[in-house]
Amino acid sequence: MKKTYLFLFAVLLFVSCNEDNKKDPQFYPITFKFTQNWDGTDFTATNFGQYDYTNLQGETLSITKLRYLISKIILTRTNGETVEIPGYHLVDVSDVSTLIFNPDVMVLEGDFNKISFVYGFNEEDNQDGAYQDLNAANWNWPSQLGGGYHFMQLEGKYLDASGAPQPFTYHNGTAKVSEGVFEQNYVSFNFNTDYSINQTGEIEIKMNIAEWFKNPNTWDLNTFNVTLMPNYQAQKMMQENASTVFSIGEITTFNEE
Repeated sequence: MKKTYLFLFAVLLFVSCNEDNKKDPQFYPITFKFTQNWDGTDFTATNFGQYDYTNLQGETLSITKLRYLISKIILTRTNGETVEIPGYHLVDVSDVSTLIFNPDVMVLEGDFNKISFVYGFNEEDNQDGAYQDLNAANWNWPSQLGGGYHFMQLEGKYLDASGAPQPFTYHNGTAKVSEGVFEQNYVSFNFNTDYSINQTGEIEIKMNIAEWFKNPNTWDLNTFNVTLMPNYQAQKMMQENASTVFSIGEITTFNEE
């Protein structure tokens, strides 16, 4: 009988120790960092106004404004479960504070293999006047062009054939087909990449500005420069060129214990 009690005591002690050693599931904050480049050369607000860039058409240009909106960020676990990051984020390269997005969410630790997001707003979210902060930022898209909000404002100047500077306003949003007929113009991105979240971490989302001018459509600023918002052809070309603009950069600190 004494041996039986000793055996049971040993089993209970083993189970108790194992339970004590188990960690409770951990949740961590996640940060998104937005960076911009021109074919690999970093671009920041310090580069505004400099004629340092040549597009595939051979036109020399400068950039004076760059703002864009990202929404519906989703992290996908290796088991197929998803974590949707609430909200949206407006990046303004002239405001360094907007280059970091700290969403109000804590992510359960684990292994992931995909990052997804929407450039602009999808049809469900692109509701006219729905977001006070975007209204205050003059981010609205005209109702006669479909309403809702801009997806991007890219502005600057280019040198024409005589070397004279001319303005361009590369603004992207809903595409107007005809009077009262519109097409959604957002782009969904899905990136397969393996990473683990086991402490506070940061995901870099990169924009290659040069891609707006070259892939698949070689952009001619002498043809498409200003008054592009109501131009259906220009808006669809922007949507097509957007497909190669974004990529995932560094995913940092996740693998550190």
